[in-house]
Amino acid sequence: MKKQIVLAVLCLSLTGAMIFGGDAVAMASTANSFAGAGISAEIETKTANVSTSVNTTAQNTQPAAQTDAPAMAGIMADAKAVATANATPAAAPAANTDQPAADQAAAPETQAPAEEQAAPAVQVEGYTNLGIAQVDNHLNVREEPDEGAKLVGKMPKNAGCEVLEVQGDWTKIESGKVTGYVKSEYLLTGDAATEAAQQAMSKMAKVNTTTLYVRAEPNTESTIVTLVPIEEELEVLEELDGWVKVNIDGDEGYVSAEYVDVSAKLPKASTIQELQVGEGVSEKSVSVVSYAKQFVGNRYVYGGTSLTNGTDCSGFTMGVYAKFGIGLPHSSRAQANCGTRVGLNEVQPGDLVFYSNGGGINHVALYIGGGQVVHASSPKSGIKISGMYYRTPVCATRVMK
Repeated sequence: MKKQIVLAVLCLSLTGAMIFGGDAVAMASTANSFAGAGISAEIETKTANVSTSVNTTAQNTQPAAQTDAPAMAGIMADAKAVATANATPAAAPAANTDQPAADQAAAPETQAPAEEQAAPAVQVEGYTNLGIAQVDNHLNVREEPDEGAKLVGKMPKNAGCEVLEVQGDWTKIESGKVTGYVKSEYLLTGDAATEAAQQAMSKMAKVNTTTLYVRAEPNTESTIVTLVPIEEELEVLEELDGWVKVNIDGDEGYVSAEYVDVSAKLPKASTIQELQVGEGVSEKSVSVVSYAKQFVGNRYVYGGTSLTNGTDCSGFTMGVYAKFGIGLPHSSRAQANCGTRVGLNEVQPGDLVFYSNGGGINHVALYIGGGQVVHASSPKSGIKISGMYYRTPVCATRVMK
């Protein structure tokens, strides 16, 4: 009899809430008092049946009440939660998995917090097993895993490579056109390599036309600073609408976006063949070139004169020739007036090659044979080897007799 009275009271409360906008708080309180009587389980079951009946009646008599159905469902859920929370331990349902983890202390943790989960590995384009040269200057690449083995190439600082295999203290790598072995202690791999690559990669613009104009401003009416041949790569400073701002040996210029392919790249190794001096060259010229090449990969510093700690273009050539007792001024324009002028088709290893930005000579490089020059290029690329026509040379001089 007591249970029938309780159900009757609940029925009246629910009907009042639906039809007259009854107080949700009062209804939850009623459910709470029933739970204290030890009949929460029966209330939950029979309440659901009563709710279904009441909702059906309301829909048939008051169409406008349909828009409040979600709110009514929420009230029923609140009443159920209050009744459950006050029930005896024996009647308590299993923990609600929708509650925050803090409210489910007894539930086992099956998943680590989001911030503790390992971030997915970021793969650097062009590499499946990346390695990064961790050196101040350059890393020797040898034919065999032995310090006495033949040198086949050099990796500049932060150069990228594909790791092929590890043999003891040596790692076999492939970088650019170079395949060989490097000391493992000077090579970053795994997550450390990926992280270093994000900092070391540069956007480069590769020329895809026979000869490309580099202009002083981003328009076709602007002065032509220099010409760049096909497949030469220029450091990207900024991408504009239809134009790409590039670095030309420390100067800024603009090229048409239509004639370059822009991508992020890591430096790569140079082969020994790329570093060799041509035949039929004097012993002194060979010595000058060999001495100059050992600084490839070192820093560029504007106004600097240190071959090891940082130098600019004229500081580089000045420092190299100082080793052989030849004094040069610290200015590319002034160096162009030293020695004897030679034709660009007559250059020999050791000759100085000069470049202009359209307003006068502003860069100097040292010819090393095979159509290549070594020069202190820019803060980003440092001392590097380029093709002699990586931009249009304007003149050359010979300072050795």
